[in-house]
Amino acid sequence: MKTGKHYKWEVLALLWMAFLLNQADRQVFNTVLPAIRDTLNLTDTSVGLIATIFNLFYAFMVPLGGWAGDRFSRKWVTTLSILFWSIATMFTGLANGVVMLVLMRSIATGGGEAFFGPANYSLLGQYHTDTRARAMSIHQTAYYVGVILAGWLAGRIADSLGWKFSFLIFGGAGVVWGIIMILRLKDMPREEKAAVADKPGILDGFKTVFTTPTALALTLGFSAFIFVITGYMTWVPAYLQEEFGQNQEMAGLHSMLWTYIAAFLGVLLAGTLSDKWGAKDHKVRMFIQGAGLILGSAFLFLMGGKSALWILYACFAGWGFFRAFFDANIYTVLYDVTPDRLHASCSSAMITTGFAVGALAPVVLGAMKESMGSLSATFPLLGGIWLVFGIALLFVAKACYQKDYDKNHQI
Repeated sequence: MKTGKHYKWEVLALLWMAFLLNQADRQVFNTVLPAIRDTLNLTDTSVGLIATIFNLFYAFMVPLGGWAGDRFSRKWVTTLSILFWSIATMFTGLANGVVMLVLMRSIATGGGEAFFGPANYSLLGQYHTDTRARAMSIHQTAYYVGVILAGWLAGRIADSLGWKFSFLIFGGAGVVWGIIMILRLKDMPREEKAAVADKPGILDGFKTVFTTPTALALTLGFSAFIFVITGYMTWVPAYLQEEFGQNQEMAGLHSMLWTYIAAFLGVLLAGTLSDKWGAKDHKVRMFIQGAGLILGSAFLFLMGGKSALWILYACFAGWGFFRAFFDANIYTVLYDVTPDRLHASCSSAMITTGFAVGALAPVVLGAMKESMGSLSATFPLLGGIWLVFGIALLFVAKACYQKDYDKNHQI
């Protein structure tokens, strides 16, 4: 199968919109969480548990998704995943009790999304080699646009029509895009030796990641990254509603808008610098990530104070800008130090570990919120986590990155 030299950018556009819908579907739940809690008479801990089950189920299904992405058509793994989770999102809107919410939101949606990530990133990485960090950075902007869009639009729909319609509308959009991708997306032809031999096992990605120091450090840093982000994404919309009296639309918009406009700018800057500087010194990519966590942690500490609303928004923006430094280099760093044939499997190992840890954030922060009476007391904890792991990444980048890069490229 031959494709034009510009087709790799169409692939980026197709996967960009798919990723936008992926993240938007997740954020719908966070935006309307207080309405779901009140309608179904749930506690903060119990709604946090729904999010935790989602992330745990997602985490433990990702290895199967990575295995499928390395053994089968990445086009079909990606597109069928989109259709599956989008239909499950629509059915979430029909939930009339906590059991159906767990089944549709946590299990069906989480399971469907688990197959998307590894195949999506590895397919993008196949098409983009010398432009990989830049393409990954542009792709990451879909995350930011998706959560801003869902934060605002899902809240607006919920305020006007009810929270159930937010799930129905966003899920329906995903079904439409899945059909478009079936018609337009193409697999990248694999090398003959990869097509006939060395089919990876389901645990090969874990073996590679956990025996490669740079990949292991990245995975631990990713786990800290996801823990903080999951806690933030789940509870900050509710924080603005409860502490500042905002409605669902305004809380959903402002909790994401300032963060992800800044992140949009940050990820493009970090991706450009990573391709420019990383070509000369590969470990710079992880230095950028460590600096992002350290600088981002400062704004998390500041969020915990009793500040005016505009100061809080400024902290959201500062945190978002520097978190993008980590975002921009996640898969570029991983693919630098792991074999091409295992990219989906190694991605799944990192994602599984990260989301298994991150899954604890909603319920942990929900329980802390109940015991302390406010979410503000949890921000210093989140800042401390990022500070510690940011410093650790700087040490690993200096000590191990180039060795692991050379080993992977047989220099």
